[in-house]
Amino acid sequence: MKKALFPGSFDPLTLGHVDIINRGVALFDEVIVAIGINADKSYMFSLEERKKFIEAAFKGEPKVKVVTYEGLTVQFCKEIKVPFILRGLRNPADFEFEKAIAHTNRQLSKVETVFLLTSARTSFISSSIVRDVIRNHGDYTVLVPDSVRVK
Repeated sequence: MKKALFPGSFDPLTLGHVDIINRGVALFDEVIVAIGINADKSYMFSLEERKKFIEAAFKGEPKVKVVTYEGLTVQFCKEIKVPFILRGLRNPADFEFEKAIAHTNRQLSKVETVFLLTSARTSFISSSIVRDVIRNHGDYTVLVPDSVRVK
């Protein structure tokens, strides 16, 4: 069974994330969406909210599992015996950043990183943009799946 870990903070889940997860499901038997916990980071949405957003968005997809983790992503991959990390690339800056992480991860373990280019219709979306739209009372609903709704 080929499994891939799709790590991130998902604060919040965006249509770009959904695109990568859906395309990952076509490549892997299981895609584990892993919400990283970073005590030094402040989030707009709680861990529980972020997990619920993802679970609701993929409620009908048995190949998607949602977990949380702390520490190094490659260490978590080793613990749960997942040989692939799935990452989405929106632009050249993402590529350079993710390439350095992928090389480091390969030095630390045998985990391979698989990159998918985001679709043209979602390539401009980032969680930080969505948070900014929410903070400024804009219509963020065109950037996120229906499961993501602010009170």
